[in-house]
Amino acid sequence: CEIVKGDDGSIKVVSKYGKDCTSNFIEGARKTLEICKSARVDKAILQSRSPSCGYGKIYDGTFTGKLIDGNGLTAQLLSEHGIKIFTDKSWRDTEDKQTEH
Repeated sequence: CEIVKGDDGSIKVVSKYGKDCTSNFIEGARKTLEICKSARVDKAILQSRSPSCGYGKIYDGTFTGKLIDGNGLTAQLLSEHGIKIFTDKSWRDTEDKQTEH
């Protein structure tokens, strides 16, 4: 799936076959937030570029591998609730910098 942005600013999460999966992704994001709140999570490492977990860069909705600026639904929701987001790559970069000092 990838996030497709409408001309009106709306977004949908759509499979490469055109199926609208938005409600499933929203439900998953909400459940993830509930779990994070109950566990008092303040940081999360998420898979880069995905329509759920991508942070900073996501696929553009054309299924061609092109990236655009943006966040996945879960990453955005967690960030809005004060959870610090790292991608799998940015976390490694942070860890590398800490071990250098």
